[in-house]
Amino acid sequence: MVIVIPPKYAVARVVQYIKTQSAKKLKAKFSFLQKTYFAKAGVWSRGYCVSCIGLDEKEILAYVEHQEKEDKGQLHLTL
Repeated sequence: MVIVIPPKYAVARVVQYIKTQSAKKLKAKFSFLQKTYFAKAGVWSRGYCVSCIGLDEKEILAYVEHQEKEDKGQLHLTL
C-alpha cells in the first residue's frame, strides 16, 4: 500500500488505525480468522515501511512489489 499522509497526522497512528480497522473487517467477514488469530497479536505483521524523503516513487513501488512477493504463501490456513 502506498499512501500520502498529511503532516498533521502521526504516521504510526495512521498505520495503526489502518491495520486495526482492516483486521476487524477481515475477521467480521471471514469467521475462520477469529479462530486462527484468537490468541495471537493480530492479522498483520508488526512492521511497515515509511519514507519521508530520499526514495523516489519508483523505489517505493519496487519495495511494495517485493513485499507482496515475500508475503505470498507465508500463511496457509486450513478451511
